[in-house]
Amino acid sequence: MMTRRLVLTNESARHPFRRSLPPPVVASPRRRDDEDWKLFMLSFAAFFTCFYTFLF
Repeated sequence: MMTRRLVLTNESARHPFRRSLPPPVVASPRRRDDEDWKLFMLSFAAFFTCFYTFLF
């Protein structure tokens, strides 16, 4: 079995400068349940406005 030691640098960074940078911060997941609903309503309103404008 192969064991690896703990690596504190970013392994995907190959360049020496990028290795010296701190690892990227992972954003904490926030609850945004209403984001899809707001996007749907905005898209519906935009489509309705354009359709109504071109129709009349």
